Amino acid sequence: MTFKNNLLEYRVMFDLANNLFIVLDKNDEAKSASGITIEQAVRALKKFA
Repeated sequence: MTFKNNLLEYRVMFDLANNLFIVLDKNDEAKSASGITIEQAVRALKKFA
């Protein structure tokens, strides 16, 4: 799924093996972050922006 935040467009995936949400920057998939919640992962991804 692709989501849009004020400054960021990102895709969300869920890693079943590790029970983590992974978010990828839609424009640069080399930028990614993970977290226990989607919000936590998005906050970590914003550090790249």
